[in-house]
Amino acid sequence: MTSSSASPQDPPSASALDRFHAVIPAGGVGTRLWPLSREGAPKFLHDLTGSGSTLIRSTYERLFPLSGHAVMVVTGEAHGEAVLGQLPELRTADLVLEPEPKDSAAAIGLAAAILHARDVAAGRTGAEGTIMGSFAADHVIAPVPLFRDAVGQAVATAATGKIVTIGIKPTHPSTAFGYIRTGEHFPVPDAPDAHQVIEFVEKPGEQVAQDYVASGRYLWNAGMFVAPVALLLDHLAAAEPDLYAGLTEIAAAWDTADQTEVMARIWPKLPKTAIDYAVAEPAADAGDVAVIPGTFTWDDVGDFAAIARLNPAAQQENMTVLGTKPRVYSEDSSGVVVSETQRVVALIGVQDIVVVDTDDALLVTTTDHAQSVKQAVKALKEKGDSDVL
Repeated sequence: MTSSSASPQDPPSASALDRFHAVIPAGGVGTRLWPLSREGAPKFLHDLTGSGSTLIRSTYERLFPLSGHAVMVVTGEAHGEAVLGQLPELRTADLVLEPEPKDSAAAIGLAAAILHARDVAAGRTGAEGTIMGSFAADHVIAPVPLFRDAVGQAVATAATGKIVTIGIKPTHPSTAFGYIRTGEHFPVPDAPDAHQVIEFVEKPGEQVAQDYVASGRYLWNAGMFVAPVALLLDHLAAAEPDLYAGLTEIAAAWDTADQTEVMARIWPKLPKTAIDYAVAEPAADAGDVAVIPGTFTWDDVGDFAAIARLNPAAQQENMTVLGTKPRVYSEDSSGVVVSETQRVVALIGVQDIVVVDTDDALLVTTTDHAQSVKQAVKALKEKGDSDVL
């Protein structure tokens, strides 16, 4: 729970926020949302909540009151133009384009290395160094003031020399998320809710998840990290020295005439690993990780069942309907329809159905099988039908 001593509008100390730089990793295709989400138009470039704003734009706007224009986006080369279209305020130097997909440690680590190199060049060290916060481009969060309060507390805690994660208080015993085991309260001015992290744990089975939630000591791991860039890189160097060396070489050439050549030469050779394995877990073992419990709602929009949860206003009786001008007839039916065409979709006597109609692909499944869409994408790729992926 958020302490009564701090309101959602209370910022951390100005000195800590002055050091804050938001990083938005915008990777992944979102294969469980195919055929709406594709390699050329991943889910963060879509409005999946009916708000009129894409997921990446919403992420930027949530962070702006805390970071201002100090924002960096890490995304694939194919999405650079679309990202700038969504975020025209973003400086070109703060758009980091990956030549090919890597895992989160490379993306977040490169952002940290670039920001650290800029600190060194400007003579900012120690308590003057940048505190970065990494927040995925495709999450849906509400209410925003509670999110900003948690980020503010995380920045204040990071300023004491900690890697900080924001964990989500579980609403049910989910087996789809990793968990964070919390420890003792960690006393920090401007961060009344900070706790030590004992360990990060993998996605559990049903019974273990029930035990975690019942204990009250576990939070969902939402992959949000706030840390001094120098500290994050220290842990990366210890756990993944080859990855650290490559990222440091790329960062040294950033903002120079050698940037493109060095990126193209080094990036393909970098090992793939997740930020949890490369930094968070070993840092927790060393006692260097704290957590701020997030009391806001959080959804990673993992499948079409999530779209039904996130769009109650779009419901027509028991059917959630999305699209620019959807033409849907429904009788004694329930589920989700996403229509990007002018075809009429008529549903009669079907329950919990998912229909996604695009110009070149049609998906029909149920909300119970929404997670299985990923397997269909894999099969289509193996068959050579990559033109629809």
